Amino acid sequence: MAGQAQFEELARQLSAVGAVKRDLGRILPADCSPGSAGVLTLLDRHGELRMSALSELLAVDMSVTSRHAAHLAERGWIERSPDPADKRSRILRLTPQGHAMLAELTRRSTALLAERLSDWTDDEVGQLIGLMTRLRASFGDCRSAQHRPHRPPPPPALLPAHVPVSEPPRGPSREQTTRTPAQAT
Repeated sequence: MAGQAQFEELARQLSAVGAVKRDLGRILPADCSPGSAGVLTLLDRHGELRMSALSELLAVDMSVTSRHAAHLAERGWIERSPDPADKRSRILRLTPQGHAMLAELTRRSTALLAERLSDWTDDEVGQLIGLMTRLRASFGDCRSAQHRPHRPPPPPALLPAHVPVSEPPRGPSREQTTRTPAQAT
C-alpha cells in the first residue's frame, strides 16, 4: 500500500484536476453550462430518466435538476413528458437537437484533450484512462460510505491506443458537488 507522503501528493495532484475541468468548461457554448452538459451526457448514457433518478445520478437537489431540465427544454435539447406510472413525475429524454449538441460537446472536448495531450504517447493516454477508471471505481458513486468498496477493485485492462473511449470527458457544474461531462461519473 502507498505511504502517507504518496497520498498527500496524490491529494495535491487531484486538486489540480480542477484546472483541467475549468479549461474544459471554457470551451462549452455560452448557453450550455457544465451542469447542462452533464444532464445531456447522463440522458445519453441512461436513456430516458425520471427527474428524481436524474437528480440522484447528479447528486444534487431536485430544484437544481429542475432548473437544468427547464434550461435544456427551452433550448429544445430535451423533452419532458408525464410519467405514465405517476402523472406528477416527468420523464426526460434527449431530442435530436440534444443529440446534436452532445455530439458538438464531445467534438470540442476531444479536440481540447488532443491539443493539450499532443506530446503524450498513445500508451500514456491509455494508462491515464485505465488509472482514472480504477480511481473512479474505488470511490463508487460517492453518495454514501456504504457504497464504497472496502478494497479497490482489480485494475482494468489498460486500453490500447487504438480503442476509442465511448464517454466524453466530464466535470461538475457550479451547483454540483460531485461528478458529471463535456466537462459531466
